[in-house]
Amino acid sequence: MENHSSEVVYVGDNYDEDMPATERELAEDATWKIIQKNTFTRWCNEHLKCINKRVANLETDLSDGLRLIGLIEILSQKKMGKHNKRPNFRQMRLENVSVALNFLEAERIKLVSIDSKAIVDGNLKLILGLIWTLILHYSISMPMWDEEEEVEEKSKATPKQRLLGWIQNKVPQMPITNFKGNWQ
Repeated sequence: MENHSSEVVYVGDNYDEDMPATERELAEDATWKIIQKNTFTRWCNEHLKCINKRVANLETDLSDGLRLIGLIEILSQKKMGKHNKRPNFRQMRLENVSVALNFLEAERIKLVSIDSKAIVDGNLKLILGLIWTLILHYSISMPMWDEEEEVEEKSKATPKQRLLGWIQNKVPQMPITNFKGNWQ
């Protein structure tokens, strides 16, 4: 008798064909997750290089809070409050990440369900969410994206809408109207 459980079976880079699409999308090595992780790592490193720091693995390298604090200081162009320079213990790492998250809160940057424990414990989904929030706030919202727009239009469009407009402007031959179906 065959076993038809919902067990995930991978062969190389290929998923088991019987696996439901939702399970494939949530799998640890789902293509979108790998691409997002690599892209966000490169984005972090692009900013961190000016202080001679880098991230090799988002899940572990932000856990002591030092690179996260460095990244936020670079992006915000403000100095962070007092933090542990050598966070050897878990409590010190939690405190450092809390310093960074509290700073973002004070800057009125909304973080949903992201706490210091999630970052210290390497919760990839929430770390990716945190980095995306930083990208939205500090990169996409910056004036360089709005060179051709009028001032009144800038204040009404969301960062996501402005990014889509920028992409449409850069590749006018491609009919891109959304971030889902058009990317396939």
